[in-house]
Amino acid sequence: MRDQADVSAFSEFVSTRSARLFRTAYLVIGDHQLAQDLVQDALVRTYVAWPRLRERENAEAYTRRVIVTTAISWRRRRSFHEQATGTLPDLASVDETAWIGARDELWRALRLLPPRQRASVVLRFCEDLSEAETAALVGCSVGTVKRQVHLALGKLRDQLAADVVRPDRTAVTP
Repeated sequence: MRDQADVSAFSEFVSTRSARLFRTAYLVIGDHQLAQDLVQDALVRTYVAWPRLRERENAEAYTRRVIVTTAISWRRRRSFHEQATGTLPDLASVDETAWIGARDELWRALRLLPPRQRASVVLRFCEDLSEAETAALVGCSVGTVKRQVHLALGKLRDQLAADVVRPDRTAVTP
């Protein structure tokens, strides 16, 4: 049975940190509903581990690590990539500006990265964590984070450059 101090401390943690945790989960997993499930799962695991946490100020880092490792294990499942749809949605014609299109292209390219590379890029550049903090969350060495980020950025450059080349192989100039 949990004492009231633990329950109230965890409740305060959830209320103050859940938005940041959701942002991390969304950037790592790339789907709104899956990110909600991922945060919920991570918070349940954090709640179970709450009495064992020695330094409560590191609870967010612990929960982020749970998010990253759970997302990586989810992506390994065969069923993760299957998406059943009954009917195709109607696509409305929307006047998108150039920056929205560029952001979408970057997002599509980011979603094609392997889970560890994607997590490394998200944690380094979207969450603005250091290489050491990223390594601690992903569970690898700093050198591995550097390598994963290097490979990911190379793949993103190649993918985005391929999207900018027209079928007749002439580059599009903005």
